[in-house]
Parts: sequence; structure tokens; C-alpha cells
Amino acid sequence: MGNSFSGESSAVQSVDRALQILEILAQEGEVGVTDIAATLNIHKSTASRLLAALLSRNLVEQLSDRGKYRLGIGLVRLAGTVSSNLDSVSGSREITRALADQYGETVNIAVLNENRVLYVDQVAGSHIMTMRSWLGQIVPVHCTATGKVLVAWLPEKTRKSVLPNKFEKLASRTITSITQFEKELATVRERGYAIADEEMEDGFTAVAAPIRNSHQEVIAAIVISGPTNRMTKLGLASVGKNLAKNAQLLSGNPTSWQE
Repeated sequence: MGNSFSGESSAVQSVDRALQILEILAQEGEVGVTDIAATLNIHKSTASRLLAALLSRNLVEQLSDRGKYRLGIGLVRLAGTVSSNLDSVSGSREITRALADQYGETVNIAVLNENRVLYVDQVAGSHIMTMRSWLGQIVPVHCTATGKVLVAWLPEKTRKSVLPNKFEKLASRTITSITQFEKELATVRERGYAIADEEMEDGFTAVAAPIRNSHQEVIAAIVISGPTNRMTKLGLASVGKNLAKNAQLLSGNPTSWQE
């Protein structure tokens, strides 16, 4: 009995560590086995075995020139299955493709995952420099247009529980205080869309709008993002208003948004 429990405990620990590896790669991009072992405080051989298991399922891939690992194509398949079953994504492709064609920039659908933003669907724009994939990426709420939209309409108590204890400065215009952030959220609620202009990284700008359920609760965000110079030329306010109209279509309530 004791051996059986011990074996189950060991298996659960291995699964947990494998998931931690995926989270590390999602955050860092490319990581070597030595760094993974150090982060998880495990032996290098254990990290190698876990990576080999993930590699066999195409959940990670190894870069032959540097020996580092990154997330694999298998996760895209899994993410696609999940996103296709999400109410916020179902039926959205026609609109997201149209927006991507209209502006030439990447369009994403994102949801709130505990206290961070998770991107669950993506349509790439036509610009050559739009190859960045956000699918499956997890980012902070305080420095992203999606984050602002997803928390702006939350009840005050819930909103405060998902805000970070420390507003980490990631770019030149990152909001770094709760007072400033709450003021920004009031602006988001007033105009119906959010802008993050070089707040997550310099040279990158995004505009997002809320997707609501039948109870008018915000369940997801639709976002257009790209290099700041191109986004600025599009006119951020114009993009925001158009995005808000399309978000209402996804919400199934196109008449409730007024210009």
C-alpha cells in the first residue's frame, strides 16, 4: 500500500514539474536544461528526462544550434482545440480575420487567467513583420490593453484581488502605481476600449475592447497590436471605436454600443 502511494506521489510530482517546465518556457522563450534544473531545484538528469518526455509529445522542441528548448507545435494543436470550444472564440474568426485584413496587424482574443492575461486565439496580419505568435502566451494585466479591458469592469473587490502587488516597469510608459492604473481603468470604462502605448515593451502598441456575455459581464478581450509607428498611423482612437463595435458583434449585442 505504501509503495503504491509513493509511486503515485512520485508520478504526480513528475507531472507537476513537467508543467512547470512548460510555464518556464512560456515565460522565457528559450531555456537550457541547466537553467531549468536550477529554477526547479532538481538534478540536471531529472530535467533532461522530463524534457525528453515533453519532446516525444512535441510539446517542446530543441534548438539544434544552441541546445536550448522552447515550446513545441504540439501545444498549438492543444490550444486550438481549447480555443475552438471557448464561447468567446466560437464564431469570432470571421470578425478577427476581417479586422486583420483591414488593418494588416495581428488580432487576438484573450481571457483572464487568474491574475494574468492568456491569449487563446490569433489571426496574423498581412504585414511581413507580424510573425510574432501570442497564442498561449501569458502576460501581466497592468501593462497591456487586454489586461485593462479584462479588469476594468470587474467589481472593485474582485478587481483589487487580481491586480499585482508590485506594478513592474517593463517599458518606458508602463503604469507603475495603483492610483494611476485605477484612473486609466476609469478612462477605459468611459470610452469603451483600452490602449497600451509602449507600456509592455518599447515600440509596441495595442488596442483592445471587451467581449461580453448575455449578462453584460466581460468574458474576453479582442485586441489589435503591432509596431507603434504603424499603429499610430492607423489612428488609435479610430481603431478603438471600430474594435468596440466589432466586440459588440461578438458579444451578440450590436445595438448597445453607441459612438
